Amino acid sequence: MKKNILSSIFGPAVAMTANILLALVVYFIARTEFLLENFSYFSTDLSMGRLVRLYGGGLVFDLSAVGYTNSLYILMMLFPLWLKETRGYHLVCKYVFVVVNAITLVVNLGDSVYFPYTLRRTTTSVFDEFSRENNLLDVFGGELLGHWYLVILAAVVVYGMWKLYVMPTTESAHFKTAGSRWTFSALYAALLAVTGYLTVCACRGGFTGETRPITINNANEYVGRPTECALVLNTPFSLIRTINKNVFEVPAYYATPEEMESVFTPIHNAHAVKPKGITGKKKNVVVLIVESFGREYIGALNKMYFDGRYKGYTPNVDKIIGQSAVWYYSFCNGRKSIDGMPSILSGIPMFKEPFVLTPASMNNYTGLPGLLAQEGYSTSFFHGAMRGSMGFLAFANKVGVQQYFGKEDYAADKRFGGMADYDGHWGIWDEPFLQYWCAKLNDMKQPFMSACFTVSSHTPYVIPEKYKKTYPEEGVAIHKCIRYTDMAIGKFFETASKQPWFKNTIFVITSDHTNLSDHKQYQTDIGGFSSPIIIYDPSGEVTPGMRNGVAQQIDILPTVLGLLGYDKPFLSFGCDLMTTADHDTYAVNYLNGIYQYVKHGYTMQFDGTRTVGMYRLDDLLMQRNLVGRVPEQAQMERELKAIVQQYMYRMVNDKLMP
Repeated sequence: MKKNILSSIFGPAVAMTANILLALVVYFIARTEFLLENFSYFSTDLSMGRLVRLYGGGLVFDLSAVGYTNSLYILMMLFPLWLKETRGYHLVCKYVFVVVNAITLVVNLGDSVYFPYTLRRTTTSVFDEFSRENNLLDVFGGELLGHWYLVILAAVVVYGMWKLYVMPTTESAHFKTAGSRWTFSALYAALLAVTGYLTVCACRGGFTGETRPITINNANEYVGRPTECALVLNTPFSLIRTINKNVFEVPAYYATPEEMESVFTPIHNAHAVKPKGITGKKKNVVVLIVESFGREYIGALNKMYFDGRYKGYTPNVDKIIGQSAVWYYSFCNGRKSIDGMPSILSGIPMFKEPFVLTPASMNNYTGLPGLLAQEGYSTSFFHGAMRGSMGFLAFANKVGVQQYFGKEDYAADKRFGGMADYDGHWGIWDEPFLQYWCAKLNDMKQPFMSACFTVSSHTPYVIPEKYKKTYPEEGVAIHKCIRYTDMAIGKFFETASKQPWFKNTIFVITSDHTNLSDHKQYQTDIGGFSSPIIIYDPSGEVTPGMRNGVAQQIDILPTVLGLLGYDKPFLSFGCDLMTTADHDTYAVNYLNGIYQYVKHGYTMQFDGTRTVGMYRLDDLLMQRNLVGRVPEQAQMERELKAIVQQYMYRMVNDKLMP
């Protein structure tokens, strides 16, 4: 029966249909692998019913991706020309099908490894993000070794595609007469028209003219929480649907700018009252941005969760926290290093896509270095990787950094170990580079503002050979790196404490984003953004202690300027943590089409139109959705709408300066 169909005039159409179904099976396998690879992120409340819904939604996006990526194959198979019906031609079609779908398989499998770092499917912004890196083959090679089983899976599935591919049987008898040739051409012209229409509908995600082409945001229709969008989507679709897309659109929540301004404005004016104990003296500002240094790893910030039983991996930072102002709930505003830079230094969070990768990055804006440079500060930025890595050099120049120091500068300084201290992957090991930073600060004219971005607590998660016995493997792969970097931070502060500028300096410690997790409360939609915000003033003018409010990266700029008594207007979407009442502090972030707003002890989730989630912060696993049952919800919605509209309006209209 199979042979008869495949050898008939309908053979190419039947074979194509069977092979498109085979492609969908490959996407099903990739989604299942994605789930198993990241099971701890999806296992909360995962029932068979929810799994069916997630996979059902996934089929919509798989059909779209298969339609986009196999359109050439479909055209080749149904092209209404009888001359193409040869063994050689269909062998070419087979190669096209297998190669294209092998690439999509590899992309999906690779993204399952990248997911824990971003909590979303990869979009085209990743190409800009890593465009300046020259070590990607090294990093990817390390990941291949660590995930060898995915290489085997890919090989098995590609081999299976090749063997299971259905090849039509070409019969010259079908085309002996002009009539049979015209019949073939007419039939396949009609089949191509119908299949073309169905393919377009699959790509758009619907069959009616009113259906807008689905985007990655449509995944929220099938999920219970934003993190699950990654399971519904597939990576080829996410890449295709974000090519040259307009990122920012101004919503119309508020009819007039005045109405919007009355609810929220990112413009901060001079402080009427300075925080108690601040002298107004031009203190130095030192900002330490620690790679992947999530709150989860820090024992001192987890006492309330684990009753003191959890020691964490950061004894040195724990000591600093004992002398610092910290907050019970503190968050990053994005999930990538390039999100952290604008948030920390310019008070600009990540909404939709990394700010520095959007056209809005060409707007007129500044940051903490630029504002303080105008006040006579010398400003600098240090990053142990090569100059230009991650686009940090360009951003640093944009926000007023006067001096930039990278791997090349470290190597040229004869006081240190040069390229012998290169980790072989990203940059200079944290221990020597932080000592280099401290030495360079001694050379700078006071007052100075300096930031340093560490590199060692990063994939491929290696530490110097001499510390491998001191910090053995434990928990997840990053833990030994966190211990190593914590040690490096401890030595930095030990050296810095002996310098004449130390007691006249405000230190800020935070992370760029979070990373690998082995505690489920840090794998939730909001838990994945849990980063430390630590403000340490050795002079004691900033009162140490745990504070009840909410802190976020975009609060750093206004808080530091407030501590310095800065008296000019500036922009930040955060607040001054020292002068804002605890109940008015907040945090915002964006995940898979959902805005998250933390305030009044709740995390609100808003999809741009309505509130879809409301969870108490002490509901650590986000299991009880209280939407519609919280008195504060209406006010939180008004505030978040104003924040989002302000953000989009200012991005689109180049209004990021007072």
